Amino acid sequence: MRNAIFSVNLQILNQILYKMRTSTIIFKPKLTSFICASIIVAIAGDSETCNFDKKSNCGCSIDRKLTINTVHKKELDNHCPSTDVLHLYKELFKTSSRLENMVKIEAGIYGIGTNDPILVADGEGPKHYIHLNSFYIDKMEVSNQDFATFVDTTGYQTEAEKFGDSFVFEGLLENEVQENETLVVAQTPWWVQVKNASWLHPEGLGSDLKHRMNHPVVHVSWNDAVAYCQWLRKRLPSEAEWEVACRGGLEDRLYPWGNKFTPNNQHRANTWQGDFPKENTKEDGYGGTSPVTEFLPNKYGLHNMVGNVWEWTADWWSITNRGRDNNPKGPSHGTDRVKKGGSYLCHKSYCFRYRCAARSQNTPDTTAGNLGFRCALTA
Repeated sequence: MRNAIFSVNLQILNQILYKMRTSTIIFKPKLTSFICASIIVAIAGDSETCNFDKKSNCGCSIDRKLTINTVHKKELDNHCPSTDVLHLYKELFKTSSRLENMVKIEAGIYGIGTNDPILVADGEGPKHYIHLNSFYIDKMEVSNQDFATFVDTTGYQTEAEKFGDSFVFEGLLENEVQENETLVVAQTPWWVQVKNASWLHPEGLGSDLKHRMNHPVVHVSWNDAVAYCQWLRKRLPSEAEWEVACRGGLEDRLYPWGNKFTPNNQHRANTWQGDFPKENTKEDGYGGTSPVTEFLPNKYGLHNMVGNVWEWTADWWSITNRGRDNNPKGPSHGTDRVKKGGSYLCHKSYCFRYRCAARSQNTPDTTAGNLGFRCALTA
């Protein structure tokens, strides 16, 4: 993937070099050998402050500290960088950072859904063919480290933090917390509404992210996921994009790797083993979330497309209008958003949804300890 990015960037660099030769900016000869390190960082990051004022000829407010080794001081007083050059610098920087750790899924006709639905009421079938344009999707679920960078940079506050609580699986709670928290979900009493549970404190205030920075961020609503993706100028994948990515080029298979759940007795996903919800034998090595790079990827190079945490998609939920033909997006409105992939709490006896065709839903403001996401990007 890194080579592919550099291949794209080489074309942009060639354009930059041409623009440099015809630009009014005066570059020192030694710059050529470290153009990416010195020029792109120095000028692309500062280009937004370059305003052209008719009264003052240029009105450029470049930070001299950043450009001291790239532009002669004398020229700074008389010239503003070419807007074409700045655009190319920004394009190179944007391309490199946005495509990092993403996989490109080529345009084509793909089969989604199934003619052998296991949970018919969820609208898993029938199988149908669609056309998708090329898109990129994250290799991994968004991690706690990723989300921490977002929060540190923007000051964003998640909906769970605003609400003051979120839902946690009781088996992950300390006995003291279980005794103090009495509000549970009636139909699923293993879900406990825990005060101050959030992405930063997954099991409430007594918990933290120590040893979990490379685990998927949880307790994020659909709205939180959208905010994160938009910060990176990305988006959530559509349900169709997500399912095509999950299948990894395989059709009519239950899982991203085939039909056998543990080929060669090897676990390929983080799900519940044992008697749900009473006992988890943790045969896959985990009782809660696992690292975003854990378990072998599918043939597209994508990790944890099933199990670990549910992943939000862009689509509104519907069992009758799933979208057909070209780049389906689902219904135009609704009350719930589609989530895919299942989680570490899924077991065949209860929630057999750790399959590519499986689907479920939640309201956009729902938060829980097994809800996460990954981002996509239009190619």
